[in-house]
Amino acid sequence: MAQLTQKERMKIPRQDMPVQAPEERVQNFKEVALGYTLELAKLEAERCLQCKDPHCMEGCPVEVRIPEFIQAVRDGDMAEAVKIMKSKNNLPAICGRVCPQEVQCESRCILGKKGEPVAIGRIERFVGDYELANKTLEMTKGAPTGKKVAVCGSGPAGLTCAVDLARMGHEVTIFESLHTPGGVLVYGIPEFRLPKDAVIKAEIETAAKALSIRILTDYIIGRTLTIDELQAQYDAIFLGTGAGLPMFMRIPGINFNGVMSANEFLTRCNLMKGYRFPEFDTPVKVGKRVAVIGAGNVAMDAARSALRLQSLIARANGESGGEVHIVYRRSSDEVPARLEEVHHAKEEGVIFDFLTNPVEILGDDKNAVRAMRCIRMELGEPDQSGRRSPVAVKGSEFDMEVDQVIFALGTSPNPLVFNNAGGLERSKWGTVVADKENGRTTVKGIWAGGDVVTGAATVISAMGAGKRAAADMDRYLKGEFDW
Repeated sequence: MAQLTQKERMKIPRQDMPVQAPEERVQNFKEVALGYTLELAKLEAERCLQCKDPHCMEGCPVEVRIPEFIQAVRDGDMAEAVKIMKSKNNLPAICGRVCPQEVQCESRCILGKKGEPVAIGRIERFVGDYELANKTLEMTKGAPTGKKVAVCGSGPAGLTCAVDLARMGHEVTIFESLHTPGGVLVYGIPEFRLPKDAVIKAEIETAAKALSIRILTDYIIGRTLTIDELQAQYDAIFLGTGAGLPMFMRIPGINFNGVMSANEFLTRCNLMKGYRFPEFDTPVKVGKRVAVIGAGNVAMDAARSALRLQSLIARANGESGGEVHIVYRRSSDEVPARLEEVHHAKEEGVIFDFLTNPVEILGDDKNAVRAMRCIRMELGEPDQSGRRSPVAVKGSEFDMEVDQVIFALGTSPNPLVFNNAGGLERSKWGTVVADKENGRTTVKGIWAGGDVVTGAATVISAMGAGKRAAADMDRYLKGEFDW
C-alpha cells in the first residue's frame, strides 16, 4: 500500500473481527472471535497515526511498545513485530484475546476522540498467533546466576514473573496446585474465549522448554509445601496464587442442591472437559433454567458456558434447550463486564434481568433449587466507587422459576496458602500486603503480585505485577539491595 497521509488514514474504518454466527456458536465451544487475516491486520495497522507522544502506551500495564509493533505489522515485517511485542509481553496471543483494551491502551488512542480507536488488541492477537504458528523468535536463557527462585502459581502473574527471571539466568521452579498449569487462564476462562491447547498450552510449553523452567503440578502451597519450607530451599519466592475463594450472598437457601460458585462451575467445565460433552461425560450440573448472579466478565463466562452446555446436552438427549438469566442488582449502565462480552451474550440468547436482587433461594422436598425469590431495585445516590447504589423497592418481591443458581460475585485469596507463612501480612480482605512498585511483601525474600494482592482483576494487570516483581527480584538476587 502506498504511503498514506494522516487524513487518508483517519478515513479508514476500524476493521471488524470475523466471528462465528450466534446461532452456530451457541451449539459449540469453538472460539467465537476468529481473528484477523494478514490483510485485515495490515489495513487496521494503517489507521495508526504513529503519534510522537503515544498515549496508548500509558494504558498498558506491561508497557508494550505499541506504535512500533503496529508499524512493523504495517510494513509486513512480522518477525520484527513479534520481537518488539515480546520484549515487553510474554503472552500476546492470550492478552490479545482477554485484556480489556477498550479501557486501557485503546481508550487513550487519539483516533477515539472523534471516531473509533485503533484495534490494538486485535492486532496484538494477530501478532501472538503468528508467533505461535511460525516460531520466529527464539527465547534465550541468560547466563546461570546460581540463584534458585520459587514461583507459586502458574497464572498470568506467575508465568510472567517466571519467564522474566529465567531470561535473566535464574533457576526457576513453578508450583501449581492444579493438575494443569495456567491458573485462571485454564480453569476460569472458557474455551470459546481462550483455547486451551492451541494458545495457553502452546505458550507455556514453548517458554518452559526454551528457558528450562520446571513446572510442578498438584503442589498445594500451604499443604504440600508451606511458604516457610520454600524459604529454606529457595533464594527468593514469588506468590502468584490468585484469588480462587468464591464469595456468596448471605441469604437463605444457599445450601440447596443446584447452588454453586462460578469458580466451581467454570473449573468443572474447563479443567474437567465438560465443554467436550459427550466425548468426555464429565458431571457438570446444568439446569434447564439457570440464574447467574452478577454481571462481571466471570458472570458472562458462566452464563455463556451454561447456554452451550444446555445445547450440547439437549442435542445428545433429543430434548429442547433451556434458558439462562443474568441477574444484576444495578442497571445496564453499571455492568462491569466488557461490552464485547455483554454484546456476545445478548446475541446468544442470555436473558438480562437488571435492577433485580435475590433475597432467598427456594427448594423442593429433595432439597434441590426450585425457584429464587427476588426483589426489584432502583438506583439511589452514588457509592464510593462512583456507581449509583441500588435500593430495594418495598413490596416488589417476586419468584423466578429456576433450578440452578450460580454466584459470580467475586473472589478472595485461598487462606490455605498462608499456613506457616512466616508472618506474611495480609489485609482485612485476605489479600497479601505488597508494595505496588515492586511487589515486596512484609517478609524478606518474598514478593507477591496479581489477584493475591489486588483481589480479582485483569490478566494484563497481573502480568504487569509479575514483570515488576521479577525486575526487583533480579536486583535483590544480584545483591544490589538487602531489603
